[in-house]
Amino acid sequence: MDGDVAVGVKRGSDELNMYSSSSSPTSMTANGSDSKKQRLEESPPSRVLHIRKLPSEVSETEVIALGLPFGKVTNILMLKGKNQAFLELGTEEAAITMVNYYAAVTPQVRNTPVFIQYSNHKELKTDSALNQRAQAVLQAVSAVQDGSSPSSDPGVLDLAPPPSPVLRIIIDNMFYPVTLDVLQQIFSKFGTVMKIITFTKNNQFQALLQFSDPVNAQQAKLSLDGQNIYNSCCTLRIDFSKLVSLNVKYNNDKSRDYTRPDLPSGDGDGGHKDHSSLLGTPSGALASYSSGGGYSSSLSMSQGGGAISPLSAAAAAAAAAGRVALSGSGVSGVLLASNLNDEMVTPQSLFTLFGVYGDVQRVKILFNKKDSALIQLSDGNQAQLAMSHLNGQKVFSKVMRVTLSKHQTVALPREGLDDQLLTKDFSGSPLHRFKKPGSKNFQNIFPPSSTLHLSNIPEGVSEEDLRLLFSNAGGTVKAFKFFQDHKMALLQMSAVEEAIQGLMDLHNYDMGANHHLKVSFSKSTI
Repeated sequence: MDGDVAVGVKRGSDELNMYSSSSSPTSMTANGSDSKKQRLEESPPSRVLHIRKLPSEVSETEVIALGLPFGKVTNILMLKGKNQAFLELGTEEAAITMVNYYAAVTPQVRNTPVFIQYSNHKELKTDSALNQRAQAVLQAVSAVQDGSSPSSDPGVLDLAPPPSPVLRIIIDNMFYPVTLDVLQQIFSKFGTVMKIITFTKNNQFQALLQFSDPVNAQQAKLSLDGQNIYNSCCTLRIDFSKLVSLNVKYNNDKSRDYTRPDLPSGDGDGGHKDHSSLLGTPSGALASYSSGGGYSSSLSMSQGGGAISPLSAAAAAAAAAGRVALSGSGVSGVLLASNLNDEMVTPQSLFTLFGVYGDVQRVKILFNKKDSALIQLSDGNQAQLAMSHLNGQKVFSKVMRVTLSKHQTVALPREGLDDQLLTKDFSGSPLHRFKKPGSKNFQNIFPPSSTLHLSNIPEGVSEEDLRLLFSNAGGTVKAFKFFQDHKMALLQMSAVEEAIQGLMDLHNYDMGANHHLKVSFSKSTI
């Protein structure tokens, strides 16, 4: 064993004892085994975390990046011969938040799942002479966190004073739309984002993003350059811009000055301010990153009076961190929804609700268990998106549970078999929102909220007509606002559950004059 622990461990030292005790045979079983789960539950919390199953070519910076969003990383010990590392965070609370977070979303390094648990030791005592490179990288990252100048060897990590608070971002392999709000959510973990301008140059989507402080820009570049927003695509390429300040004239889906909400929207905004992304990250679900901060200790967030499940917040945060992407590769597009109100739910209502997040192909309410249903979407990305937003939402007075199903497809009933209309094929439906690549609907995906966005409203329909329509669907209309020459409106219900019911009942409602009402969730409030 001595030969394998030459990096960072002095033979006979505390570290060797620590390594032996926290890597006992019971903990070295196959990844994801019961004994590991048992150890995870048994180990008392510690600010030192033991990370295993790391890819052999992993760098110190990548290991440190796992801990950065949760607070200050104070020490690191790499055990490359064992594909393991120890990471020490500034506080036990930060370590607990990190472990809880990665319990909900599998941590990945270079697209490889890794395993994180508490170490048996309360602090790392590393011999810097034997762990020199790791210490130098840590020192450099800490200097960026603190805003001080590092004393590390400049050959290890180039951290000259940051030239500008403005970053130039290029998105390579852009398989999904990346919007201004997605960039704001990702980069705001590293400091205050003041302005963003997006544009296309040489057939590539690019952005200029200005932080309030050059040190924040440097840290964002250090952590995010080369990362994917989604698995295997939308790769961030980040450089410092020659500009030191951005001049933003309009607040719309192409540019935004967060310090000046009074700016006009300019032309081509379309009047709909709900610009977001495939991530559909809940407003406020990502804690703002600060040098000593990170996420709040609980990842269960709420918006508009309705709780978003911890998994939803975690999935959104992970995707925004650019590390643990919403993985569609190899993932089934079939979801299992359970704890449904079997007296109220229908294939059509599930098609409409899940259709906010993807194109639903088939729905099957289970014949012998009518409070459960299988929902098949176009692909695994859409299924994970729907799961992250809808798991834990209250639908018809019951908290719905949504998980990935082991089924690859939803089978239709055999010819002549009566399944009481419990299975429905929607593959040819004209109501699919995401058939067209680059559709604006991709930019308007939000978690369920009490405010609904209404469009395709025919001329002559009054506020009173719409208030009455949604009141009859169940619930109380709290606020209402027309815009776009009365073709669109925002309508706020008194609870998220009421808005969900209103959307299920009234999306595609025939308003006459060949107009079918379009209903989606909004991130705005009135």
